Amino acid sequence: MTTAARLVGWCVVLLGICATTGDGHYLDSYYCGQDNCYELLGVSRESTKQEIAKSYRQLARKYHPDLHHGAEQKQAAEESFKRIATAYEVLKDEESRNDYNYLLDNPQAYYAHFYRYYRRKAKIDVRLVIVVTISIISCIQYVTRWQRYDTAIKYFMSLPKYRNKAMEMINQSNGGGGGGGGSGKQGRIKLSKAEQRKEHDEQIRKVIENNMDIQGAYAKPEIKDILWIQLFLLPYTVGRYLWWAGRWVWKFTLLKQPYGREEQLYLIRRYMRLTAVQFDAIEPETVEQFLRQQLWIKSNYDRWKVEQENEKKKQMADNPRYKAYRRYMKNHGPGRLTFEE
Repeated sequence: MTTAARLVGWCVVLLGICATTGDGHYLDSYYCGQDNCYELLGVSRESTKQEIAKSYRQLARKYHPDLHHGAEQKQAAEESFKRIATAYEVLKDEESRNDYNYLLDNPQAYYAHFYRYYRRKAKIDVRLVIVVTISIISCIQYVTRWQRYDTAIKYFMSLPKYRNKAMEMINQSNGGGGGGGGSGKQGRIKLSKAEQRKEHDEQIRKVIENNMDIQGAYAKPEIKDILWIQLFLLPYTVGRYLWWAGRWVWKFTLLKQPYGREEQLYLIRRYMRLTAVQFDAIEPETVEQFLRQQLWIKSNYDRWKVEQENEKKKQMADNPRYKAYRRYMKNHGPGRLTFEE
């Protein structure tokens, strides 16, 4: 709802700018225009809804076009009837009447008047707002993930290691005849150098996309990952999680069965407090090392974590920059203020 309100607000501002740069009457097309709605109905701001309705009925009977004869009289009555009807539409509703009173009290607040007017006129269905919001988020998700994936592919294409490997695979697939410039001698003649370079890069990119297993945040996006599909699959996801949780309790809590590879990796990931995407980004060799160390056992993981922290401290202690930082903290300290020439 916030997004829709902002969109309406910006539209109102633009309308206000357009109106104020035209003639001087910035609200001629809104409420009663240059007329005063209360004066049109012959009532005051203190009048009740019943008094306003009574006055409107009396004036409507007086100026109804069917009660007048002659083209000029009928046309004049019709114009008066329209102004009276407009004034009644403004004053009969409490919210509209409050907005109109705000206009009378604050005539200089141009943009606020437009916003209040359109906020009430453009009543948006909450369901439509939700649908539009989810759709926008889904589109942004999908486009952003494609951009990240494209960035990763371009990065690998720029590395000589992967680029040379891709060129070797292209040469092998072409029977050692080279990988650029089109198919065959005739194709190379037809293509310019820029076109040959472009085709060559496309071939390298295709090889890298087909053979590079990119995991984590830069993985190739899938349609099932966007918000719309996730919401559609939510009942299935919840059901699957409940089944998984029940199976875990039954097999490993009650029956005390040994953990399988999937369960071992899950426990390691949970101890490390990593998401599935973050854990999948770890090198396979490192994951296998976790399994060999049996880190799914809490005591083994705690001991491994202490060893990693000690190793990190040792590396930092041997780092010249960290040594300089420690000397600074020892000599100056975080709470000491000095003025050095």
